[in-house]
Amino acid sequence: MTLQELVARATSLHSDRAAVWFDECTGKPPAFYTYATVVELARELTAFLQKYCDQQGKCEIGLYCYPGINLPSWILGILQVPAAYSPVDPDAPPTLSTYFMKKTNLQYILVENDKINKFRMSHVGCFSHDSSTIEHIGLTLFQMSSSNTDLNSQVDDTKSKCEPFKAVGNSQPEYTVCPDQTEVKTSEGGSMDVRQRDTLAYVLHTSGTTGIPKIVRVPHKCVVPNIQHLNSIFEITQEDVLFLASPLTFDPSVVELFMALTSGASILIVPNTIKMMPVELSAALFHHHRVTVLQATPTLLRRFGAHIIKSTVLSANTSLRVLALGGEAFPVLSLLKSWKHKENKTSIFNLYGITEVSSWATCYKIPEEVFSADFRTDFPIPLGSPLLGTKVEVRDTNGSAVLEGEGQIFIGGEERICFLDDEITVPLGTMRETGDFVRVQNGNLFFLGRKDNQIKRHGKRFNIECLQQAAEDLCQVEACAVTWYQQEKLILFVLPKDDLKERETLKELQKHLPAYAVPDEIIVIKALPLTSHGKVDISELNKIYQNHLNSRRRDSKLSDAEELWERLQYLWKSVLGLLGDSTEISKDAVFLYSGGDSLKALRFYGEIEMLVGKAVPGLLEVILSRSIEEVYRHILKMLITNEDQVMNPDNVVKRKFDPNSGEEFHGKYIKLTSEIALEVTSGLIPFIALSRGNHFFPVNFTKSFMKPKNTVQVGVEMLQQPSFQHSKAPSIMKSHTQGYEMGERILTVTNKANKNDCSSVQQIHAECGHVTMAELALSVRWKSNTRKCVDASPLVVIPSKEEVSASVYVGSHSRAMQAVDLDLGEIKWEKTLGDRIESSACVSKCGNFVVVGCYDGLVYVLQSSDGEIQWTFVTEDTVKSSGVVDPSSGLVYIGSHDQHVYALDIYKKACVWKSHCEGGAVFSSPCLSSFPHHLYVATLGGLLLAVNPLC
Repeated sequence: MTLQELVARATSLHSDRAAVWFDECTGKPPAFYTYATVVELARELTAFLQKYCDQQGKCEIGLYCYPGINLPSWILGILQVPAAYSPVDPDAPPTLSTYFMKKTNLQYILVENDKINKFRMSHVGCFSHDSSTIEHIGLTLFQMSSSNTDLNSQVDDTKSKCEPFKAVGNSQPEYTVCPDQTEVKTSEGGSMDVRQRDTLAYVLHTSGTTGIPKIVRVPHKCVVPNIQHLNSIFEITQEDVLFLASPLTFDPSVVELFMALTSGASILIVPNTIKMMPVELSAALFHHHRVTVLQATPTLLRRFGAHIIKSTVLSANTSLRVLALGGEAFPVLSLLKSWKHKENKTSIFNLYGITEVSSWATCYKIPEEVFSADFRTDFPIPLGSPLLGTKVEVRDTNGSAVLEGEGQIFIGGEERICFLDDEITVPLGTMRETGDFVRVQNGNLFFLGRKDNQIKRHGKRFNIECLQQAAEDLCQVEACAVTWYQQEKLILFVLPKDDLKERETLKELQKHLPAYAVPDEIIVIKALPLTSHGKVDISELNKIYQNHLNSRRRDSKLSDAEELWERLQYLWKSVLGLLGDSTEISKDAVFLYSGGDSLKALRFYGEIEMLVGKAVPGLLEVILSRSIEEVYRHILKMLITNEDQVMNPDNVVKRKFDPNSGEEFHGKYIKLTSEIALEVTSGLIPFIALSRGNHFFPVNFTKSFMKPKNTVQVGVEMLQQPSFQHSKAPSIMKSHTQGYEMGERILTVTNKANKNDCSSVQQIHAECGHVTMAELALSVRWKSNTRKCVDASPLVVIPSKEEVSASVYVGSHSRAMQAVDLDLGEIKWEKTLGDRIESSACVSKCGNFVVVGCYDGLVYVLQSSDGEIQWTFVTEDTVKSSGVVDPSSGLVYIGSHDQHVYALDIYKKACVWKSHCEGGAVFSSPCLSSFPHHLYVATLGGLLLAVNPLC
């Protein structure tokens, strides 16, 4: 039985009933279609697609649209071809949509007529159309351009083409899927084949929040049991009105849509903007249309706010008969009880499942008695029983079944199977790993949290969701979320119920949680940011916290040493919980003897660094072992380099840290002497690059190297560099002196030839001395607005050709990568990447490309001249690491949060090798040395590795 067959059966019984309502919520009467109209429009679309689409083998057709009155007809029309529908979100980042369409090798896509310009702008050159339009249905058919049919191969560089995909089977053999294979052999049992004409219903991709998005092809046989069983559990009838709460790219939307259309009920659709407006949405759902069944994520429900939930959603006279919550951890019972009116009759269900085995796997109905006043509030909510055709197992780390205790959930079934990425056939009965951990107790499964949310903090491993549950249990918290910010700080974001006091909330949490689970900071927010799937958007929360840090840094500027002493005392009392104590702190007070411990010391340390706006080396050791006076003096030494000005707290002199204070600064004169191995390599653009850490990367430059005006490099000690291709050019490496013009001043820079006649590792030393040439002065020549935070370091590339201007390349959190003219400050080009940029760019050996990592998991290779994307390489997680170029081979080495370091040949557009770094994300930038020829890589797991860059 297919989805369209179930709808046809319902239509024969309910042809004149309203199948779909669309309410724009603008005061106009809502539009509706009967079942007969929906099916008639679907038949027209089916005939159109059968005429224009080549249906050889399996057929998948994209659907680029917003939800509207025609949506059910569009989906049915595609299914009846027969073909699988593949929703593409117009609001998704174009990079993600392009990845999805290329990865699925999507040949056809139906575009809503008023979205054609948006589609063309987002996917320039990828698709073409020949005026194949159905006006009254409102769709235009696009076909992938012939020049782009092999573009999907570019996306697959994440994995080696013959790397096997291993599935966890229930007593099934492992099997291998390669993109080039036409069939997959299994030694026993039957299998399901993706190539069968009527197998697939729809194609989605996972959200990518835990790594690279996976393509999920869903057969009818996998999702139809969900529809049938949930219709039975929720007792759906022709009198029900269901709400399409989920976006089309989130698989619960299939359940919402087809539970209604297969039972004679109605589905209500509203514009996406209304879903973000709690008052308007609640009015539409519960006053105008009397919705009876709502399936949503807990976060989406919280969006209504406690007042609307109490007064409308779960009130005594609500129209809502069924509330099914899934996609996230179920709310704690105390919070749910506070929402639900004592006379409310709504049945509440806990749903659990994963997109990889679409859609729901288990269901549990909350017993009515748990909502009684005398029932214990710490009652845990189980995941419930498996749905029709679904098998659920819990296994330990060795793969053994867990009957009591903790383990990971695996989901599958004889025909509850989806095809992931490039799978062609999958053995019947395959079980999929979920990444979710549960506790098995008396035959019930209790959710503990995701594998990805397990962190190790202060030597203890725990799941951050235990903090969220504890916070939700507090009476002053309406909603909350937790992030492990940069794998360093545990941040609790709280939507307050009443007048929340952060310090009191922290004390409450300390009563219920072990010390290692208490958050470092509580941030009060006005609303929880959501992803398109209605889940908490962790990346947005991290941005909120980053903005909070930036604001604190701006506000925490110290005016003088006296203020430092006063604020240090305040922080001391604050961290130790002594703010109510008016007693003055003794200068001899030691932190650990005053009620502190190692965790509080870390917090005190963080607060101080935030106060002074920079790192204070050695501070933590001073906090743990010395007095507050010595802590103060240690900080002041870092702020004031003149030892004579470090005052005793008893006799603090108000020395202003003010650039306009009129204090005289005696500058030093600096002479630079460099010994650089010069070389000439044919075919390379001569240039010098200066990047983070003052790395100096010269390629193919000679004594005629350009003399930029108003440019000077002083007072830096260059780090060790690799050899710049072993070449012997003694005739070129003659001593020469270049004068860098500075208005009417000259700063002498001397280059000495390498006496050894080879390009071995060199160091450029800054020799400080008093030279009567010029006094250096700082001034702002130009500024470039990147619109958001800049964590990346700029890359400066200076070509030797005078007609080619030097450039500064830098990316920011705004997703923009800029190339700025070094002399003029004018933007040469700007390119918007898929997500924010914290990686610092590096320049290719040839000088024609800049390479930069991105939060979307991609490494971008951009044309240095115009910013056009030459190639993208897909890793399996965020890329914050900065690349380094091997001057001998031209390979680019770069790390990723997927715990790998990669060697990329950007000219062949290939990954030469990747190496797992034994645990811990690679945030740092690799460092390359020539003798020995090692690539050094550090990880957030605390390891430093020396890797052979040749293999």
